[in-house]
Amino acid sequence: MSDVSNSAVKRESPFRVAGHACRPDCGACCIAPSISSPIPGMPNGKPAGVRCAQLGDDLRCAIFGQPERPACCSGLQPQMEMCGTNRGEALAWLAQLEMQTQPNAQPVAQR
Repeated sequence: MSDVSNSAVKRESPFRVAGHACRPDCGACCIAPSISSPIPGMPNGKPAGVRCAQLGDDLRCAIFGQPERPACCSGLQPQMEMCGTNRGEALAWLAQLEMQTQPNAQPVAQR
């Protein structure tokens, strides 16, 4: 019987854009932003800060590449600025973007 407990399998991300890929075990873009269009399991969309119904336990989109995936999700591509260096930075950046893009948001002061 072989001992596989010491071997690690690196999961390659299927989400690659311009030299940046989705970080495994993140899911920030499926939690932080609001989504106004219907999603399977969430017919009224998704409020900001709420986990998407299609986000799996592995923090990957269950409908990635499927026609029922909302266009807004497909359009949100991983970028270093958005993703940062860890999940916490990604959640914070996306939460800030969500606040700044609300219809009643105050403009950011110019320097």
